Amino acid sequence: MSRIAATFSQLQAQRRKALIPFVTAGFPFADITPELMHAMVAGGADVIELGVPFSDPSADGPVIQKAGDKALAAGVGLVQVLAMVREFRKTNDSTPVVLMGYANPVERYSQKHRRADAQAGTSAFVQDAAAAGVDGVLIVDYPPEECEDFAAELKANQMDLIFLLAPTSTDERMQQVARIASGYVYYVSLKGVTGSGALDTAAVEAMLPRIRQHVSVPVGVGFGIRDAATARAIGRVADAVVIGSRIIQLIDGLPRDQVAATAETFLREIRSALDS
Repeated sequence: MSRIAATFSQLQAQRRKALIPFVTAGFPFADITPELMHAMVAGGADVIELGVPFSDPSADGPVIQKAGDKALAAGVGLVQVLAMVREFRKTNDSTPVVLMGYANPVERYSQKHRRADAQAGTSAFVQDAAAAGVDGVLIVDYPPEECEDFAAELKANQMDLIFLLAPTSTDERMQQVARIASGYVYYVSLKGVTGSGALDTAAVEAMLPRIRQHVSVPVGVGFGIRDAATARAIGRVADAVVIGSRIIQLIDGLPRDQVAATAETFLREIRSALDS
């Protein structure tokens, strides 16, 4: 059982919902991410999504794009992101970490770091991500029908491949995702990019039973969750609440010594709302 599956199993036994914060690796300071990850766990995070900076992030709104640009300018790429996970794992071996990003950095990494000693069928990315302590991967631009081999490769290394579903997802697409998804699926509650629009909780509530007709893994909901009240409303119907843009906004521009504490305080409020 993967670390993600074990976490959701434990939460379900406790009748609690997962809190999944997202931050861009290397933002707002290139070396702050492990410290920030620990603060988010202290604030109540059950799983951490770590954004891999990329120069052309098609699904990200301006807030996360700006964070990614700043991290890239500071020299943060996939090599550095894996080093951050390794650092986090020195003192935390239980909280699942999911890398969220795009195909280009992953494929370039494997091309650049090919090794003769890799086990058959295992890419350099999967080998190094597993060694670093990564638990799941969400590649925004990998369609399910084209990555069954990648999913199997991850699963063989105790990692989950997580997919996005959207309000426009057809039953056929949900079935394709259900065949190979593991860990959880991430339902994008709004049409458009991250941080856009106002969340319609009634629409989310209506959509989740349809998703669950096809998908047996837990369903997390993100895009548009910005405060405790929204998180509580989504937590009533979803298995997990994902928050990204709001955290990025809160820590942007802060002095270094306030970043971790600010994220922790915000997540404590969300955790309390979910548990109530």
